[in-house]
Amino acid sequence: MSTAAPTARPATLRSPGRARPPRRHAAGWVVGALAVLLGAVALSVLVGANPVPPGDVLDALLGRGTDTARFVVWDQRLPRTLAGLVVGGALGVAGALMQAFTRNPLADPGLLGVNAGAAFAVALGITFLRVTTPAGYMWLACLGALVVAVGVHVLGGAADLRASPARLVVTGVAVGAVLAGLTSGLTLTHPDTFDRMRGWAAGSLLERGPQVVLPVLPLVVLGLLVAALTARSLNAVALGPDVAQAQGVDVRRTRVLVLAAVTVLTGGATAIAGPVAFVGLMVPHVVRWTLGTDQRRVLAGSLLGGCVLVVASDVVGRVAVPPGEMPVGVVTAFVGAPVMIALARRRRATAL
Repeated sequence: MSTAAPTARPATLRSPGRARPPRRHAAGWVVGALAVLLGAVALSVLVGANPVPPGDVLDALLGRGTDTARFVVWDQRLPRTLAGLVVGGALGVAGALMQAFTRNPLADPGLLGVNAGAAFAVALGITFLRVTTPAGYMWLACLGALVVAVGVHVLGGAADLRASPARLVVTGVAVGAVLAGLTSGLTLTHPDTFDRMRGWAAGSLLERGPQVVLPVLPLVVLGLLVAALTARSLNAVALGPDVAQAQGVDVRRTRVLVLAAVTVLTGGATAIAGPVAFVGLMVPHVVRWTLGTDQRRVLAGSLLGGCVLVVASDVVGRVAVPPGEMPVGVVTAFVGAPVMIALARRRRATAL
């Protein structure tokens, strides 16, 4: 009597690496991250370089209290808290997308040259157009990031399936290096440009009010929606382009969507706060370490983790060097460098 051959199990879209944690563990992680985020937001409203008693802060939130307390809370702390949430979420998701797309755990959103393009545009605006306000920097940074991203995509052959992600990254690094040199030349030959670029290039949320954040917010939301659409396809791309195509994934479409999302998210975050280091590099590492390699969980966790890191770093920067403030980009660099060294020393932490 013959027996039927066993049927092959269908291929899944799960990428290799660490096994996915149980759903209960992931839900607990999300609840914990949300609790930490709420705590960071509360501290961002309560703590600042200009001390205001907690009772006065509560009165100001309710529309009561002194004019000084209302000004500090509504015109300074709440707007920069919103800016920190937008910047952190955008950079966290952009970093997760970049690492999944290139299958390189050390990939960073800045590798596409977006940060360098934004900085060069801001330097040009300060030098030749006499732009002096954060709102003006925002539009220049968005334009510079977009132009450079399109140029890198064309030169790197993003639409060609035969072109590896490494080719695009190398193109972005080369273009970024050229633009960084030009930016340095402008700042060194124009003292006023150097003085104004010094604060922006450090990455700061100071004076980032609604006039800076709200025009960029729709772009960031669009980038987050596009990122969500690519999550399932990225799980297949992690197995290699040939396997992904065999599973019915449109690799070209996924590549274009990922690059568009990274450009919009990184450009929007840079336009608001300037270049903020280590967020897009460190946060996805920590999320993969705790939640596994399913890109749907990685992207959601990176969104929360990026918000927590930037808002908490901004709070630390306000009280680190009284009576002044330390830019948030400096604080994230202090936090990110030792964490990345610790993660790099763990064999499983860098696996995608």
